[in-house]
Amino acid sequence: MELKLQFNTSGIDWNLVTETLKEVGMASYSGEIHKKAFENSHTVVFVFDDDLLIGFGRAISDGAYQAAIYDVAVVPGCQGKGIGKLIVNQLIESIPGCNFLLYSAPGKEQFYEKLNFRKMKTGMALFTNSEAMKAKGFTE
Repeated sequence: MELKLQFNTSGIDWNLVTETLKEVGMASYSGEIHKKAFENSHTVVFVFDDDLLIGFGRAISDGAYQAAIYDVAVVPGCQGKGIGKLIVNQLIESIPGCNFLLYSAPGKEQFYEKLNFRKMKTGMALFTNSEAMKAKGFTE
């Protein structure tokens, strides 16, 4: 495996991003929506094996003390090889001094706990597309 990291959105196949998110059971939108979300993020990380996109993630941040991590996904055939950890660590290192929040796909909490993330006692959200979020297990 010859991993290459990319920290910009140049040349990304956004339909592949959408398909990967669907494949791993995460909320997905059209390629155009994902393109907009990644382009408007503070930091992005794309991981390639040669020229094949195998993982990605993004962070939004004020650059001072708060950040949130979104859309961390690794294609199923490449999971368990440290790629998700690499993505998360790259995001954290790119925004030093910040606290990080994230959503975890149901069943993936242990992955983030191994990276020192902890469950919060409080948290609230306003979901404008509650049916889609409910279908993915993010709301009651």
